Amino acid sequence: MKIPFADFTPMHRELRDTMMNTFAEVYDAGWFIGGKYCREFEKEFAEYCNVPYCIGCGNGLDALHLILEASGIGAGDEVIVPAQTFIATALAVTYAGARPVFVDIETEYYCMDPEKLEAAITPNTRAIIIVHLYGQVGRFEEIKAIADKHGLMLIEDAAQAHGATYKGRPAGSLGDAAGFSFYPGKNLGALGDAGAVCTFSPEIANRVRALANYGSHTKYVHEYRGFNSRLDEIQSAWLCVKLQHMDKWHRDRERIAQRYLLGISNPAVKLPRLNHDAKHAWHLFAVLVENRELFEAHLDSHGIGHQTHYPFAMHMHQAYRDLGYSEGDFPVAEMNAAQEVSLPIYYGMSDEQIGYVIDVVNRF
Repeated sequence: MKIPFADFTPMHRELRDTMMNTFAEVYDAGWFIGGKYCREFEKEFAEYCNVPYCIGCGNGLDALHLILEASGIGAGDEVIVPAQTFIATALAVTYAGARPVFVDIETEYYCMDPEKLEAAITPNTRAIIIVHLYGQVGRFEEIKAIADKHGLMLIEDAAQAHGATYKGRPAGSLGDAAGFSFYPGKNLGALGDAGAVCTFSPEIANRVRALANYGSHTKYVHEYRGFNSRLDEIQSAWLCVKLQHMDKWHRDRERIAQRYLLGISNPAVKLPRLNHDAKHAWHLFAVLVENRELFEAHLDSHGIGHQTHYPFAMHMHQAYRDLGYSEGDFPVAEMNAAQEVSLPIYYGMSDEQIGYVIDVVNRF
């Protein structure tokens, strides 16, 4: 049996007619930027995240960058980010002209370790970006308490956390502002790049909307030195369609994850731990295996797709070697980078496919 790491076919087959009709509506309307579908998606996604403001933009990296720019964070400032995440989290800080400062992750949920956070704060620190890695919120209240104590902005990188919650509150509504990605592989994915900023702050929302539109609220009147990062009408319309199915898709991911958690019993494979204060979005089902190469070869030999997220901790990228960090500075992040393997989890996996993955993993 061959099982891909991800397969959009079951999802897209069910939506095909609606998506094609929606495309025709946008095409025939002849309005492709900043129209009614973008406004509709922003309204609906804001309601989904239980925030008053949502501003669509070009991608998840832009969403974080726009939040930082809108908050006046720039040259001379420091922003704390986890030492293990996708590089976009740090790139957003760099784009704003600030310096990313890395903090190790904790061993339970692989999110920023609050016990190591305070030591990284300096007089130049302006913000903390927390990442809900793989789709689960970590030790949020502890991190928020530290942010509040030091008067720091708290930003969510929720690119993997569509549908996740913490104590009943949706990801995207926990910090001062949140950046989302709708890259096609996300739980809520466009058919191309797309992103959004969610926030409770009318000031941040107002500035983000202008900054993403060349620094302008009114055509040819530019308040800021802005950017071009706008969510187009076609992607907006398709996201409106897909958002209506998000909860159903999440329930299916939960079904698969629970089968894995109950069925995988191989002591060589460390399963994800669940934060009982949170609801996991299961963007990824990430396991840790000490001998990753042998495990990946085993999966390959049995036709099971897999990926690694992410094989280099942040400070080990050549792009950030100039920050002065060294190997060994963030041991949990480095361990995670060396051992993580993501197993298949996607809407529409059959019981037979799930059972096959469990059997193969247990036979490693």
